[in-house]
Amino acid sequence: MPRFPEAPKSLLIHAANRSNNQPSTRPTDDELRTARRAQVGREELEGPHPSMLGADPSDAGLAHADPAPDPSQPGPGQRWSTWRSVAKGQRGPEPLPDWLVTRDAAFDTELGILKTGKEADAFLIERAVPAGAPSEDTPSGGAERCLLVAKRYRSLEHGQFHRGTEYTEGRRTRRTRDQRAMEDRKSAWGRAVSATQWADAEFVALRGLWSAGAPVPYPVQIDGTEVLMEFVGTEVTDDMGGVQAVAAPRLTRERPSHDLLESYWEQLTHGMSVLARLGFAHGDLSPYNILADGERLVIIDLPQVVDLVANPFASDVLLRDCRTVCAWFTARGLDVDADALFADLLGQAL
Repeated sequence: MPRFPEAPKSLLIHAANRSNNQPSTRPTDDELRTARRAQVGREELEGPHPSMLGADPSDAGLAHADPAPDPSQPGPGQRWSTWRSVAKGQRGPEPLPDWLVTRDAAFDTELGILKTGKEADAFLIERAVPAGAPSEDTPSGGAERCLLVAKRYRSLEHGQFHRGTEYTEGRRTRRTRDQRAMEDRKSAWGRAVSATQWADAEFVALRGLWSAGAPVPYPVQIDGTEVLMEFVGTEVTDDMGGVQAVAAPRLTRERPSHDLLESYWEQLTHGMSVLARLGFAHGDLSPYNILADGERLVIIDLPQVVDLVANPFASDVLLRDCRTVCAWFTARGLDVDADALFADLLGQAL
């Protein structure tokens, strides 16, 4: 049965007066306006009568309701893919891997943080094409979804990496104006250039190493202080049917068999040799900066790559890398020689 609005108190009072045979007065215009305002306020608070459900929203006074989210537009925590918004030189080397999504219609969705570091934080990003998006020709294999890592470098004021001079000595920028600005840390432009120096160094190193066949993540693109790269890991399905991304563990956590340990050693020395032949040392190589993706090793964290020719500290840095990784393999039962590895790498570099 339809529910009617409650009558205004002023009208109830006058009705009671008439029932007692007392003289009644007609409500004034002000009282009627007040009653109408009270009635509208109650309707807005209580919502439409159940009899109105399923009717045209405009009939129930609900035409002003918020529209449903548009699936063709990025939502909270999303952005349009930035692949085409950066210059060609800021993208990864060709040929592009088949798994990479390069379509303009793709969304980048931030899924959470993977790691916090001294100079940057790493976030997990899903780049995917939403359902119903128009098809288009792309130079990649036509992938619709991929997982990426967004490594975002902090400004100099918020970074905690204090050994910068040891790594950047002899490093040059592509523009002399930027080089002069970096030497003047007091200027705003100098601080801005220095803040992007680590991101640029890592992206350039990854491009060269990937093209040369080193075991590193594929560098997707760079945009300011953000470097997008391949996610190294797997996706697993839980008991509820949900899919979860699991990053590959760091080498320091692994206890491989002897055969796998020998394979890891061959992969690692190959990667260090590629670095040396390109004229670089990793600079901070340790089991914490090497991922064990099943039977594959992947070297990560390369912003501090050291120029083996121009940097006067290069020999010391390379020897430290050799001793650090050799100590881990020796502790696991593999007979390796840090000094011999150092001499071999230095010979390949020179």
